[in-house]
Amino acid sequence: MIIKVLGSGCANCKKLEENAREAVNELGIDATIEKVEDFKEIMKYGVMKTPALVVDEKVVIMGRVAKADEIKKHLNK
Repeated sequence: MIIKVLGSGCANCKKLEENAREAVNELGIDATIEKVEDFKEIMKYGVMKTPALVVDEKVVIMGRVAKADEIKKHLNK
């Protein structure tokens, strides 16, 4: 599983990445978490508001910081 955190590196982006790592650890799944800060790359996903979370190339959260529990629901699908 590949998880991408899209954003400029702001505090909200860092918090979303932290929450994603927490969700992965709690579920005990094998996942790679990548940070994408290049706006051209972010635009390829159609994301207009950051931070955003992408799971296996599908945008699942956009424009807000999701808590680990919500992220776990997206990872279990």
